[in-house]
Amino acid sequence: MSRARLTEDEITAGLTGIPEWSRVGDTIVRTADAKDFPAAIRVVVTVAAAAEELDHHPDIDIRWRTLHFALSTHSAGGLTALDLTLAARIDTALRAEAPEA
Repeated sequence: MSRARLTEDEITAGLTGIPEWSRVGDTIVRTADAKDFPAAIRVVVTVAAAAEELDHHPDIDIRWRTLHFALSTHSAGGLTALDLTLAARIDTALRAEAPEA
């Protein structure tokens, strides 16, 4: 997967596919709640496996059951396709551990 920095148009288009994410400068961020602390940890373990597979690692902050994710490709100086791909995988991990409605 390319580590080339995305254009503004590519970033805008890419964010339409991951609507829970927002852009803050050269980073995309998302906050989500798991149903409990063990579920939050399971999300992190799933994300860790995806990050290793992609060789691209997010910043993750856990506060009880609240997870904060931040993605940026520091070596490229901004956002790349890796960030969008990992964001989508994080969304999948979160859906798997979604709190009961």
